[in-house]
Amino acid sequence: MQWEIVIGLEVHAQLSTNSKIFCGASTAFGAEPNTQADAVSLALPGVLPVLNKGAVERAIKFGLATGAHIAPRSVFARKNYFYPDLPKGYQISQFDLPVVGQGALTILVEPLSGNAKPYEKTVRITRAHLEEDAGKSLHADFHGMTGIDLNRAGTPLLEIVSEPDMRSAAEAVAYAKALHTLVRWIGICDGNMQEGSFRCDVNVSVRKPGGELGTRREIKNLNSFKFMQQAIDYEVQWQIDTIENGGKVQQATILFDPDSGETRMMRSKEDAHDYRYFPDPDLLPLDIGSDWIDAVRATLPELPHDKQARYVNDLGLSAYDASVLTSSREMADFFEAALGDATAQAKICANWIIGEVSAQLNRDGLDMAQCPITAQQLGGMLTRIADGTISNSGAKEVFRTMWAEGGDADAIIEAKGLKQVSDSGAIETLVDEIIAANADKVAEYRSGKDKLFGFFVGLAMKASKGKANPAQLNDILKQKLAG
Repeated sequence: MQWEIVIGLEVHAQLSTNSKIFCGASTAFGAEPNTQADAVSLALPGVLPVLNKGAVERAIKFGLATGAHIAPRSVFARKNYFYPDLPKGYQISQFDLPVVGQGALTILVEPLSGNAKPYEKTVRITRAHLEEDAGKSLHADFHGMTGIDLNRAGTPLLEIVSEPDMRSAAEAVAYAKALHTLVRWIGICDGNMQEGSFRCDVNVSVRKPGGELGTRREIKNLNSFKFMQQAIDYEVQWQIDTIENGGKVQQATILFDPDSGETRMMRSKEDAHDYRYFPDPDLLPLDIGSDWIDAVRATLPELPHDKQARYVNDLGLSAYDASVLTSSREMADFFEAALGDATAQAKICANWIIGEVSAQLNRDGLDMAQCPITAQQLGGMLTRIADGTISNSGAKEVFRTMWAEGGDADAIIEAKGLKQVSDSGAIETLVDEIIAANADKVAEYRSGKDKLFGFFVGLAMKASKGKANPAQLNDILKQKLAG
């Protein structure tokens, strides 16, 4: 039987404010447990929340970046549940009146297997609402007990909820990556998944194609794109096997174990009524005027999708190249700085950044912001490739030297003697000498053995110590060998 996969995501992005959403306690990561938990974080009697303006502005910025509706009035609600790391016994969140309404995000999906080509897909965003984070339960090194760290309690979150528009693990991963890029791009979240700044909950169900939605199970707190793909693949197969073997999928919250590669049930899934939402009596409704929205809009950079379109339409790059170059703002900025006004070099510039630069960064465990070569240094080298000063092999030598030792391209070319021979007279003299010394091979070539052309190129490059301009050498060889 054929099955259709249905996936929706709920993403928690920790907003990049210095203080918490309803108090002045620090949000810095890595402090000793409970050293950043003030009276409000601890929910001591008599404390009152005060909304952080910076958190609201970051939510507005996200809404504008996704073409979403910004609510002129939104309301904070109490979401009631009882966890050891939730001191109040409720979480301040938003329910029926969120700050950000319906929007959308267009993604480029690369199929995870097969020969299918990348394709674009638009994923609808249902809402994005502000809320506070809970604390953290620590289970290690407590002799069978659980320790509670409330440093994270009250940290501002933007929960971004998608429609169930995704139909494969590849689409879910592409959407999560695009969202991760976007929140970092517009500066509202650092996106550090290891520190929990960007966490994904994935709702997965299966159904007969075009039929009613199946029962969903929610995979909680995925902080790796690799684990997300593995968790979805396992969960989909588990649900299909369960149904086909006569079982029934029950709505539940589940966890993914990376070591076993399996999902396991955590608890039955709560519905909205289980949380007994009601407006928080200590917080006034949030009013957002058009002037405030316009002021935030003025701070937005060129967005990834707009930049991709410009790279394709104005620079002639492929959709794939444009997508990779805009996978982070740092890479896009590096590309544009290296390219400068030399727009004709866009393809070769993109190739070097996507190829050699990215590969070397991966080998050294660095990200784009840590690249030891500046964009200006790379741009200088590309200019010398374009004007014929160095060959591709010479460029690789320049690149390796710049990476290891620094310096600009011209100085390295001069010091290492990498300048190509582009003097046609000198190349003609060299070719004449080779032809004179290999009369038998010339006769064979002229009798129809075209493959010998590579033999003559090899001799010429060896004689020139690899410095002959390849394009000129090929043209002159062809003319001379033709007799």
